[in-house]
Amino acid sequence: MPKTTNKPIARTTTGKGKNYNPAEKGAGMTAKGRAEYNAKNNANLKAPAPNPKTKADEGRKKSFCARMSGMPGPMKDEKGRPTRKAASLKNWNC
Repeated sequence: MPKTTNKPIARTTTGKGKNYNPAEKGAGMTAKGRAEYNAKNNANLKAPAPNPKTKADEGRKKSFCARMSGMPGPMKDEKGRPTRKAASLKNWNC
């Protein structure tokens, strides 16, 4: 099996060239970040599917919610703010 290399993109959450949303805005990658990652890695990342319109999107949502809900870690940080985990689950309507 050929070895695949993952080419990372900058993990910025502020400024003009941001590729990730901050936790307050739902966490996850921005559309620009997904496009950049897809171009660099010949990938096919898709936007969140909180209200799926197709069977495939329903499956993606169910799979994401099951995987992410089982992740260890708190839903709020020590200051009472939602963590990136909580923000992403909310963003997907889990």
